[in-house]
Amino acid sequence: MKLLKLILAVTLIISGLTVSAQKLKKNQFDNPIAKQRADPHVWKATDGTYYFIATVPEYDRIEMRKSKTINGIKDAQPVVVWRKHNQGPMGNHIWAPEIHRIDGKWYIYFAAGGAEDKWAIRKYTLSNPSEDPTKGEWTEEGELVSKRNEFTLDATTFEHNNQRYMIWVDRASNKEINTGLYIAKMTSPTTLDDKQVVISQPEYAWERIGHNVNEAPAVIIRNGKVFVTFSASATDANYAIGLLWADQNSDLLDPASWNKLPEPVFSSNEELKRFGPGHNSFIVAEDGKTDIMIYHARDYKEIDGEPLYDPNRHTRARVLLWTKDGMPYFGQELSDNEMATKEAKKKAKKQ
Repeated sequence: MKLLKLILAVTLIISGLTVSAQKLKKNQFDNPIAKQRADPHVWKATDGTYYFIATVPEYDRIEMRKSKTINGIKDAQPVVVWRKHNQGPMGNHIWAPEIHRIDGKWYIYFAAGGAEDKWAIRKYTLSNPSEDPTKGEWTEEGELVSKRNEFTLDATTFEHNNQRYMIWVDRASNKEINTGLYIAKMTSPTTLDDKQVVISQPEYAWERIGHNVNEAPAVIIRNGKVFVTFSASATDANYAIGLLWADQNSDLLDPASWNKLPEPVFSSNEELKRFGPGHNSFIVAEDGKTDIMIYHARDYKEIDGEPLYDPNRHTRARVLLWTKDGMPYFGQELSDNEMATKEAKKKAKKQ
């Protein structure tokens, strides 16, 4: 009798999972796709494999998952590819890794503090020549040094018009303590050109709650424009995503080329239990054409103590839509899976 009940219970669970999976339509996601993973970044390889990397709550290692689908990231087995040092640089606060494939080689850009001074945050690089970045050997390429180099993190890289660029974060003012976004051309995957300029720093009220912060840049190039999302304010429910853009033919190293919206494009929504969304990246769905935003958020507002040490920033995925004018539509009032509906697409086109 007990065995029969157990079989029935298992059957019901499996049936429930099947029904749940069937409810997901194309480009809808079984969110969160990774629990307790903040600052998510995903790279889609030429064979269609997705490689997922993110900050772990212990801030002590870099791990990676691979999957043939975005939803599959959820159950993919994490592989630890690097651990923090016990002494000196790269010994604490291992943050915001990104994985990129450049000239046939894998690179991970990440931030780290020192074992003896966890707030001595700097940018570092790892490289791996293996075809599969979850295998092979990762080599420490050392610190990726920028000119100011005071509190520097969240490096991302992109190629545009046959030139590779990097956008990263550092102190951006001599008048106050803040962080802003810098851009420079790259002279190699591990070095920056001498010209390094600030393209954004906190100026609006929504960017200055708790901390005066612009961080976590992510780039997507569409419709004749280079778009950069960034995150602002403290990492609690006030955390939100803003938007910059420049014409694709403009000088990206001229701060005047960049436009900035005065309000966030994606922020907390209590009704949807989405709090402090931020530090996103962009990827293309399995269909090869639909843009997807990967981001983290909490599902509750109140946090005990310093939000930086609350572990429950979960990775989520949602479709990114486009307006009739070619601007990104983030769907602030829509849930993640509503963004994949025909109604959401119609709403975006009306903007």
